[in-house]
Amino acid sequence: MIRFFIAGAREALRGDTAYRVWIIGLLVVAGYGVVQYVNQLVHGLVVTGMSDQVSWGFYIANFAFLVGIAAAAVLLVIPAYAFHRDDVKQVVLLGEGMAVAAVTMAILFVVVDLGRPDRLWHMIPIIGRFNFPTSLLAWDVVVLSIYLVLNLCIPFYILFSRYRGSQPNRSLYFPFVVLAMFWAISIHTVTAFLFSANSGRPFWHTSLLAPRFIASAFASGPALIIITLQVLRKVTDYPIKQSVIDMLAVIMMISMQISVFFVIAELFTDFYNEGTHAASIHYLFFGMQGFDSLTLWIWSALVMNVLAMIILTVNPWRKNMRLLNIAAVLAFIGIWIEKGMGLVVPGYIPTPLGEIFEYFPTHTEFAIALAIWAIGLLMFTLMAKVAIAIETGRIKKPAPSHDLAVNPAG
Repeated sequence: MIRFFIAGAREALRGDTAYRVWIIGLLVVAGYGVVQYVNQLVHGLVVTGMSDQVSWGFYIANFAFLVGIAAAAVLLVIPAYAFHRDDVKQVVLLGEGMAVAAVTMAILFVVVDLGRPDRLWHMIPIIGRFNFPTSLLAWDVVVLSIYLVLNLCIPFYILFSRYRGSQPNRSLYFPFVVLAMFWAISIHTVTAFLFSANSGRPFWHTSLLAPRFIASAFASGPALIIITLQVLRKVTDYPIKQSVIDMLAVIMMISMQISVFFVIAELFTDFYNEGTHAASIHYLFFGMQGFDSLTLWIWSALVMNVLAMIILTVNPWRKNMRLLNIAAVLAFIGIWIEKGMGLVVPGYIPTPLGEIFEYFPTHTEFAIALAIWAIGLLMFTLMAKVAIAIETGRIKKPAPSHDLAVNPAG
């Protein structure tokens, strides 16, 4: 096993000039973000745009979005392992690597959102007070941690078996694959419940929140996977079939249609019956009392999502790779805005007292967020490089050498 890790490390550090520039660039972005995070630790969360009135901002917005990206890996796992599609099996480990990177980034965004991350030990079972199962936050920690472990252990076993030149034992890993399929849905459902359980934030009190989370995740996740697979197909010699991208495009189309329909249903309910819940949605889409910092964001997201849905719905356009890439980028950015700034921040505006305190992320928040994304991209890059090398046979266990006894008489 030590040889396996050494061979993987050598492969991860080996590459051409473009690869090294990419890695160094990510390290520079991550390093600058670490410097800004140290500044945040020294001076406190006052250096962010958050306040007592808006206590969840850019960090939690990215957290909610990335949990969906992590859950979307199941869209490769199900056809690969349950329906035995060989074309998807070739890339399923890349999808699980993306899930690992996404969950890691999601956890990091929660950590940087804490004013005193050194007190995380309070959540360690036995040592601290985990408050499970009464705390929804404890539920979120459990589902994310187990999902991270599943997406680490399954690919590790498969890759280690192929490194040794043997076939993975399906009966050993398939039960955990089935568990991961259901667990992927649970991580985003629990995250939605974490929002809707806030009794003082009526903007999140909707039974459609969890279904909206799942639908948007199954649109933004495939969008990112489609772009990633095309990049890997261009910069590596790994065989990635077009049928996989076509399958993801169809899933993305259906998910975008459902997601847009859910948004329309929510808007009709909120604006037709303007109660307490409607104050935040009114501020989000039209502003309130002269405050409208999020209006441009949400309308841009709505337009991007609708355009992406139209492109994906028209069959000839969806099969056109240039248009498909445009739809993927529009959907990814649109859902990031809608699920992030369009969901988290308006939940705090106006306050329960009717006051309006607007929020916008500071330079520190942007730098730290970019650093976490850089760390995630770095993780996925290294994992994908090693996985591709093992899958193509460039890395494998050396054959045992035997000393040949020489017969002098011979």
